[in-house]
Amino acid sequence: MIDGVIALYIFMLAAFTGYEVISRVPVILHTPLMSGSNFVHGIVLVGAMVALATADSTLLRVIGFIGVVLAAGNAVGGYVVTERMLKMFVSAGRRKGP
Repeated sequence: MIDGVIALYIFMLAAFTGYEVISRVPVILHTPLMSGSNFVHGIVLVGAMVALATADSTLLRVIGFIGVVLAAGNAVGGYVVTERMLKMFVSAGRRKGP
């Protein structure tokens, strides 16, 4: 099992690396990358559900449930943002709404 300090170090390193990578992405690539990240959020949701299913104490079940809720919200939010971004690229002739 991974020691707590090592796990915290890995988490901080992953967060910093993710921030640096995403901040250097050109604006034109955000829509395709958002679709790809939605796929990753789905995998995170499945991992959270597996962790919840294998939890053997009340504390672990609570943490697993919070993980499932946050992962589901993240995946749904990613699809909502992608949908809004794709609506911005609709041609002017097709925008005949109210």
